[in-house]
Amino acid sequence: MLEQEDLKKVTTVLDEAQGQRGMLIAVLQRVQEKVGYLPEDAMTMIADRMSLSLNNVYGVASFYKHFHFKPRGKNIVKVCMGTACHVRGAKAVLTEMESKLGIKEGQTTADRSVTLETVGCVGCCALAPVATVNDQDLYGELTPKMVDDIIAMARSEHGTHV
Repeated sequence: MLEQEDLKKVTTVLDEAQGQRGMLIAVLQRVQEKVGYLPEDAMTMIADRMSLSLNNVYGVASFYKHFHFKPRGKNIVKVCMGTACHVRGAKAVLTEMESKLGIKEGQTTADRSVTLETVGCVGCCALAPVATVNDQDLYGELTPKMVDDIIAMARSEHGTHV
């Protein structure tokens, strides 16, 4: 069930869209921006207010990778699993991150401070293996021993580029 504050946010987005069906993706983006993800109650509200089937709304949202149906962490840590990173030990880095955070890839910590994800390639193969925090801070030439520092940096919100 949506909390009252989130309910107001979704209602505001829907009021601005004025039920225009062509606004579905923009509405989904705005709701996720304001609530942090697309909860089931919000999806139902969107379908009702936009005169669309719930199946249609879920179909559109699930087509795009950037929409999320579960709460995500305040900070998103992505470990590159591309070929160069894989060959240079990204799996060991990921395993250490999972161990230290107490979650598996694709999950969020209980305090919602960190979501751990993998990506196919970051585009910094010369620095492999690499990880990013919030798509802003890049950490390269990683080893499992560096994981504590990356997690601390992610949780502190004061990342620095490496």
